Amino acid sequence: MSKNRDDSPLPRPRRPRYGVDAPAFPAVLGAAGTACCLAAGRWRPRRNAMTAAGAVLLAGTGIYLHTTLRGKLRIWERELDQADLRGDERLLDLGCGRGAVLIEAARRLPAGRAVGVDLWSGEDQSGNRPQATLANAAAAGVADRVAVHTADMTALPFADGSFDVVTSALAIHNIPSPQARYRAVDEAMRVLRPGGQLLVADFWPMARKYAAHIGQGTLRTLGPGYWYSGPWLGVTLLHAVKTT
Repeated sequence: MSKNRDDSPLPRPRRPRYGVDAPAFPAVLGAAGTACCLAAGRWRPRRNAMTAAGAVLLAGTGIYLHTTLRGKLRIWERELDQADLRGDERLLDLGCGRGAVLIEAARRLPAGRAVGVDLWSGEDQSGNRPQATLANAAAAGVADRVAVHTADMTALPFADGSFDVVTSALAIHNIPSPQARYRAVDEAMRVLRPGGQLLVADFWPMARKYAAHIGQGTLRTLGPGYWYSGPWLGVTLLHAVKTT
């Protein structure tokens, strides 16, 4: 560990902390699993069923927490590597939250810019606020190439063709109405330059509808590392390249 002039240890730099996605969900899931396990000890006629239900719910809680704290980060590292970025692109992350995808992208853009937009809902991510995102960018050493804006995905404050890449990680489905979700996808395509890449990760039914709406793109499931409690809440990636 490095030291200052009076030989006292300097604090280690803080690593980025991205919080928990939809924190109420794993809290409820874990509480329900614990309640089932406790009830199994008191309700003998249904002991086996209650024990099994509790085990499934608690296992789902563990899978959820692994995904939100580590699994999704590893998968986005892989997907951004496969995007074959030159390093000078302008990238926009929709619903950036505390910056998990935004900052991982910024690491790959030494001569570029990574811009995040969000409405900063704490229901969607714990501790969600722009200051947390900027602090994470500083901790990752990429603050000089990261910017964040408070903006609605359905009405982006950017000109047509402003970005080379647009990403979004499990954010568009939080928009309440289907029509507004499609507007967000349309806005993502609008701000992309011709030849730019769209990378949207969302639950399978949503990702399929986005692809059908824009009439292009490929869909690929992202595997167990992106399960929110189990395969029934697995995440699919929509990858599209803007042609015109």
